[in-house]
Amino acid sequence: MKVGVLTGGGDCPGLNAVIRAVTKSLISQGQCEVIGIADGFEGLMGATPRVKPLTWDEVSGILHIGGTILGTSNSANPLKSEATLAQVKSNVQALGLDVVVAIGGDGTMSLANGLANAVGMQCVGVPKTIDNDIASCERSFGFDTAVATATEALRRIESTANSHHRVMIVETMGRNAGWLALEAGVAGAADIILLPEIDYDLQAIVDVCQAREQRQRYTIICIGEGAKESGHSLTVRETIAHSPDPVRLGGVGHVLRERLQPHLRSEVRTTVLGHVQRGGDPTPFDRVLATQFGHHAAQLVLSGRFGRMVTLQQGQIGSVEIAQVANTQRRIDLAHPLLTMARDIGICLGEAAR
Repeated sequence: MKVGVLTGGGDCPGLNAVIRAVTKSLISQGQCEVIGIADGFEGLMGATPRVKPLTWDEVSGILHIGGTILGTSNSANPLKSEATLAQVKSNVQALGLDVVVAIGGDGTMSLANGLANAVGMQCVGVPKTIDNDIASCERSFGFDTAVATATEALRRIESTANSHHRVMIVETMGRNAGWLALEAGVAGAADIILLPEIDYDLQAIVDVCQAREQRQRYTIICIGEGAKESGHSLTVRETIAHSPDPVRLGGVGHVLRERLQPHLRSEVRTTVLGHVQRGGDPTPFDRVLATQFGHHAAQLVLSGRFGRMVTLQQGQIGSVEIAQVANTQRRIDLAHPLLTMARDIGICLGEAAR
């Protein structure tokens, strides 16, 4: 069997651990030939496919390294035209690929599902995102590392906020899901956590900050990039034509600072963590989870169970149909125990007073 492996979407700690586990499992258990595809689906879209062999030695020593040795792209869209689809189909046939292991988020799964339907390219998916927002998967690799990075940033910012008696806003990634802001905010002792799932009331935030001006004299706010004030629209950083994910959020932390400052004596500052959350080496938890995902993806390939994505549900590694998760995001249920706990320990979620 000849198997292609690609990494799509944004980079993420743990990608190399998946590549390593997939490759070694396929070689040792199935004597497969494994081919790495460069820069996600982009590597299959040109007149000449961009690929390289993935051997046992090639993937040794990469477990702990962040990023991806294959490169990635979050703007390549092989479904954009009939000509592009024909080129992808031609390249897959020329390479003799029996199946492609696509490692990525909901956008990558959507493209994999679309290619399966349009040109018959067999795929097995591996969920990847620091946002933890892939449907039917309770924990994706990269999320633990991003939470740890954001938590450390919050702790460092708290010390300067305390010293200068400021209101400090920290903006995290997460798109339309608040998992990263919520877990980092709880772990980083944020006083206010603002999530995409709960439109925030400005007065509620003002009240907390004013009360803390009289006591602790500083406030830490953790806000997800997809959060918005009630009655207002999302803050869009940029749009990219023909991209599978054309709208990119960001900048809501600065918007909140402008809205808050007139109501407070304290100086309000904003820090946007940005891509620092996606970089660096994966935590031990993410290395283990990514290795488990890669190994299970190889088992799906060897058993001919194509069109499925690896998942973690109720603590167990399994799989679901890729079509089930394509174009779908997993968001925080408003009855989630972490939200209840946050309220009970005095964390403001930006909810209006009842």
